[in-house]
Amino acid sequence: MTDSYLTNPVVFLIQTLFGLYTTIVILRFLLQWMRADFYNPISQFVVKLTTPVLGPLRRVVPGIGGADIASLVLAWLLKSTELILIGLLVGANRNLLGAFFWSLPALVGLVINIFLFAVFIRVILSWVAPDPRHPGVHLLDSLTSPLLRPAQRLLPPIGGIDLSPMLVIIGLVLLRMLLLPPLQALTLSPQWVV
Repeated sequence: MTDSYLTNPVVFLIQTLFGLYTTIVILRFLLQWMRADFYNPISQFVVKLTTPVLGPLRRVVPGIGGADIASLVLAWLLKSTELILIGLLVGANRNLLGAFFWSLPALVGLVINIFLFAVFIRVILSWVAPDPRHPGVHLLDSLTSPLLRPAQRLLPPIGGIDLSPMLVIIGLVLLRMLLLPPLQALTLSPQWVV
């Protein structure tokens, strides 16, 4: 099926479906880790989407130090399954068990991307002055404040303009550039995984 007419659309569909759910699972981990408001409607949406799968997994995988390890394990299993399915479709039938290792740099990249997009969205929202009581604004604040506060201490507002998000974005992009290539080399990730 390597040269099949349907390979690219099926790969796209697998990446989209698995990617969306994996992102929601990672978001659940991050929101819990950042101690976001559990009763926020968006938090409740994330919880309701992930609880059917995480509930049984939590019986097997306990949390460690308040961290929801079951969410990380689920995200890892989802990403690994996605890579195995795509590997089968693109004809990379050799050593597909390596997908369990290849998924690690992909998940690190996903976490960095979530923070990048959250900071970008927070910057854009600051330009339009949204309702501060909106649930999305509260979640963005919970997710990005632990990154922005140290940057704001390092680079205070200049002339009323807060440049700390730019500092955080530069730091996240550098982290991605410095962290992912060695992780991909260490896990022997094939080119089609990137």
